[in-house]
Amino acid sequence: MDPVSTPEILARTAGELSDWRKLAQPIAARFRAEDDVAGAAFVAAIAQAAAAAGHAVPEIRLGRGLVDVALFSVDGSGGRWVTAKDLELAAVISGIAQSFELAPVPGEVACVELALDTVHLAETEPFWAALLTGGTGRLAGDTIFDPSDRIPAVWFQPSDAHPVPHQRWHLDLWLAPEVADSRVAAAVAAGGTLIDDSQAPAFTVLADPEGNKVCVCTAVGRE
Repeated sequence: MDPVSTPEILARTAGELSDWRKLAQPIAARFRAEDDVAGAAFVAAIAQAAAAAGHAVPEIRLGRGLVDVALFSVDGSGGRWVTAKDLELAAVISGIAQSFELAPVPGEVACVELALDTVHLAETEPFWAALLTGGTGRLAGDTIFDPSDRIPAVWFQPSDAHPVPHQRWHLDLWLAPEVADSRVAAAVAAGGTLIDDSQAPAFTVLADPEGNKVCVCTAVGRE
């Protein structure tokens, strides 16, 4: 497997793949469908196109008036990456969407990862893999992925030993880059606190009124 770098993906999504955005692992798109039957037909067409390209069926969510699509490839250890093959299929899917007259809304794509600070990864990971995935998930690098995507990915952030209590769980909210600033501003206006934006737009740390932290993440500034 030959993953495509994040800067290259960002260049492509700023150009011919403008329907798509890079999130934590996949590239993702959302298409608006005024006719839910047309949305379902679009999903079937995506599956057919993926099969014709020798690609695994993408992650697809058909909702009321929308279709969400996420593309990634899986390596031998279970890690998820975007490859040239994914980008090729993304272009095909955008073409299919045009033929169905579905409107792309890339600013609406998002995903959530659960992040846990841990000192003892080898001891902690099996518990969460068993609990959250029934043992079907496995650690790929520093992240547990549920193969069926019933739950968000769980990644383990290395941490030094520290006294309890200490916030060890936090959410990573991945957004399209063009909406991250407005989302941060809205959260602050709703009572949140800006903790650290020194690494923005890659990630911005916020806290709710009780001090619980969350990271707003984008692909910009990452390799």
